[in-house]
Amino acid sequence: MIRRNFLKATSTIGAAGLLQFNKARAKYTAENFDSDRAYWVHMLTKITLPGLQALSAKRLKILMPVEAKEGALNDRKKVTYLEALGRTLAGLAPWLELGPDDTNEGKLRKQFIELAAASVKNAVDPSSPDYMNFTEGGQSLVDAAFLAHALIRAPKQLWGNLDTATRILLTNALQSTRSIQPPQTNWLLFSAMIEAALLKFTNTYNESPVTYALQQHEAWYKGDSIYGDGAELAFDYYNSFVIQPMLLDITATVNEATRQYGDRMLLYEKRSQRYAEIQERFISPEGAFPPVGRSLAYRCGAFQLLAQLALQQKLPASLQPALVRSALTAVIKKSMDAPGTFDNNGWLTIGFCGHQPDIAELYISTGSLYLCTVAFLPLGLPATDAFWADGAMEWTSKKAYLGKSFPIDHALK
Repeated sequence: MIRRNFLKATSTIGAAGLLQFNKARAKYTAENFDSDRAYWVHMLTKITLPGLQALSAKRLKILMPVEAKEGALNDRKKVTYLEALGRTLAGLAPWLELGPDDTNEGKLRKQFIELAAASVKNAVDPSSPDYMNFTEGGQSLVDAAFLAHALIRAPKQLWGNLDTATRILLTNALQSTRSIQPPQTNWLLFSAMIEAALLKFTNTYNESPVTYALQQHEAWYKGDSIYGDGAELAFDYYNSFVIQPMLLDITATVNEATRQYGDRMLLYEKRSQRYAEIQERFISPEGAFPPVGRSLAYRCGAFQLLAQLALQQKLPASLQPALVRSALTAVIKKSMDAPGTFDNNGWLTIGFCGHQPDIAELYISTGSLYLCTVAFLPLGLPATDAFWADGAMEWTSKKAYLGKSFPIDHALK
C-alpha cells in the first residue's frame, strides 16, 4: 500500500515540490515497499534529489554541505560539486534512459530527466553561480569522466535533452580536461572515457589516451579477472568502482564508431563475468560485504560491475538475474538504510554503514559519496525484465550458510 501511495504521489506533485516530498518519505524503509523495484526507485531518488533539485535551481553551492577530513575542506570545495553531479548522473543515467511514460514511475522519471538536463546546463554555463571547475586540480578529470560515462549511459535522455548552446559548453568543458595529465593508475581510464564520449557525441576524439589506457591495463592484469591499480595490486574495490566498468564501456563506445575493439570487448567481458562471480560471493547472507581497501565511503557503489553486467544482460551463466537482484537489494538495504546515512536535509554523510566520518580519506568529501548510485544501474531495465519480474532467490553465501547446496568456485583460466 505504501509503495502504491508513493508512486501515486510522485505523479501528482510538481518538480518544485519534490524536495519537500523527499524529506517527508525519508522515514520509509525497504519493508514499506511491495517490490524490490519500488524500493530501488525510492532509494535512488532519495539519494539524488537534493543535489539535482539544488543544482537545477542554481543553488547547489549554497545548499550542499561539504563534509571532509580535517584540513582538506578548502581543497575539496574546489571539486566536490562536480563530483556530486558526475557521480549522481553516472548511476541515475540508465533509469533516465528508459524515458517518460504514462506509468507513475515514468512520470517521476520525466521530472528527474528535466532536473538532470537543467543541472548539466547550470554546471557548464559560465554565468551560472553553480558553474563548475573542470580544469583546476586533478580531481576534475575524475568527475568529468563520471559525467562523460553518464552521457554514454543515457545518450537520448541526457545528451538528447540538452540545448545546442549547452552541448557546446559541455563539449568544451570535457575537452578542457585534456590539460590534466593522469598518473599511472586507474586514472588513465578517466581520460579515455572522456575521449570515448567526445567521439560518440562529436565524431572526433584523441585516440592516444584510449589506446594507452587499454595497453597499460593489459600490462597490469594480474589474473583471475583482477587488474592492478597501476603496476601494483591493491586489495580494494577499484576493479568495480572504475576499472572494469570503464574498460567495458570505453571499448564498446569506441568500437561502435571504429570497429577496432571487437576482440578486446570479448576479452573484457569474459574477465568481468568472472569478477562478477567473485563480487556476488562477497555478499553475506545479511547483505554485508568486507570493509577492505580505500574509498569505503562509496558504500554500495562497490558493486558497480555486478550491477552493470545485470543492466547489460551479460551476467555469467552461473548468476541468474533475480539472484543478483536479491543480493544487491540486500546490499543496498544494509548500506543505505543505516541510521545516519543522510543528514536532516537529505544529503549523504561520510560513512560505510551510517555516519562514520573517520573513514574519510583526504580525497573524500560530500560530492564523492554519490558514487553509491552506480549500484542502481539495473533500474535501466524495464520492470518486465526477468531481473525484476522473477521471484526472489537465495544468493551463494545465503545458501552456503543455510547448509544448502551451492556451486563451488573456480579461478578463470
